[in-house]
Amino acid sequence: MKEGPDISRIAALIGDPARANILTALMSGKALTATELAGEAGVTLQTTSAHLAKLEGAGLISLRKSGRHKYFTLGGDDVGHVLEALMGLAAGAGHLRMRTGPKDSALREARVCYNHLAGARGVALFQGLKARGMLTETESVVALTLKGTAFMQDFGVDVEGLQRSKAPLCRPCLDWSVRQTHLAGSVGRAMLARMEALGWCARVTDTRVIRFTPRGQSAFEATFGA
Repeated sequence: MKEGPDISRIAALIGDPARANILTALMSGKALTATELAGEAGVTLQTTSAHLAKLEGAGLISLRKSGRHKYFTLGGDDVGHVLEALMGLAAGAGHLRMRTGPKDSALREARVCYNHLAGARGVALFQGLKARGMLTETESVVALTLKGTAFMQDFGVDVEGLQRSKAPLCRPCLDWSVRQTHLAGSVGRAMLARMEALGWCARVTDTRVIRFTPRGQSAFEATFGA
């Protein structure tokens, strides 16, 4: 056996249809129970429990306990980043498992990608920050400029606090529907949280859709639009 990371094991875990459905459901960023995930996976609770044990053992998901209840989330930002990239690869190659429906256009417009804003709105945010000199992008590296740091502080994002974390401030994430970059990392997460706190947008219950209010759309365009 060759030395190095065993990508075949991770690929096999993600590649199972039921486990892929579980991971996709957790891309909403919401902690879900085994029963809820069984419904998403389309398999029995017993089978789901076996899948969850395998995913947890590989570090792809995490278990959280609250009293007698158990909840599952993605294992971290890296897992969400890989899943979004795989979605982009599959979509670009025409491998789509679901028919276009009422939710499809809303998902493409704005959705949560684990913990940050994705879709056309997420790409517009990234491009707007770059156009205003608040972000720099060199190959696969994205960084805040001094102007960007000052803007984030004024916008209500505690950049100094984020810098104390081990998580990267900014990460490029290839959007599966737009096929362009949107902003991930702790800044991307904080930006979405701040827009929600300002009442610009809200998550649609039981979906990954982010819906902007008319006031939020106007404020977004005034702040980040071309």
